Amino acid sequence: MSQPVVQFDDVSKCYGAHRVLSDLSFQVAPGEKLALIGASGSGKTTILRILMTLEIIEGGSVTIEGQPFLTPDLAALPPRRREEHLHKMRRNIGMVFQQFNLFPHMTVLRNITLAPMLTQGVSESQATELAVGLLEMVGMEHKAKALPAELSGGQKQRVAIARALALKPKIMLFDEVTSALDPELVEEVLNVMRKLGKETDMTMLLVTHEMSFARDFADRVLFLDGGRIVEEGPPAEIFRNPQQERTKLFLRKIVAAGLSL
Repeated sequence: MSQPVVQFDDVSKCYGAHRVLSDLSFQVAPGEKLALIGASGSGKTTILRILMTLEIIEGGSVTIEGQPFLTPDLAALPPRRREEHLHKMRRNIGMVFQQFNLFPHMTVLRNITLAPMLTQGVSESQATELAVGLLEMVGMEHKAKALPAELSGGQKQRVAIARALALKPKIMLFDEVTSALDPELVEEVLNVMRKLGKETDMTMLLVTHEMSFARDFADRVLFLDGGRIVEEGPPAEIFRNPQQERTKLFLRKIVAAGLSL
């Protein structure tokens, strides 16, 4: 078996007295597409935020490609050494957020070229060539000179995906990337993700409430509740024949809400 790209070992995360993740352990294989599902507050987004070093952990460890990434004693390092370590490890991780997070005063093209130029020393001409290719891939080349305010929500999210890809990450994190979109715009973003899944070998972790998409797209599903993995397995098993009562209840609520599986 190949070395995991991502490995959580007994990870705990608390916000004050509230424990969000409780001794959480799982692995993600190279190129795997892993869907994280569960009710609000189950810990799904916290997992992604930990991988982006937006959160610290109180217990356990996180490993990326066999290298120590996050441990509770990381805080003991001098600030400069700690940031150098995290910066080095973050280079292989990209994230697309719910709310796009585009720079409003910059054109679409500039939103994509900025990070490679600042963080990787890429020349402006190289960054522009890369950005144009990515915009073509997500169907947004005709909006290269537009400002974010001139775009629909679905268009903004496609640009956000292109921006994350510009840093050529090995691991992509998608945090409810369609939750802020009008229903008619959801499919255009999901189509971009489907294209990425078919045409790249990136490892992907996605938090989503689009259960039918998770069923068709993911290689494996983790169902979380109360910061723990209640059930995991291939999508067909989780959605068609869940074994745990908590999973069955969650999926029944999904169906009752009119969302398809």
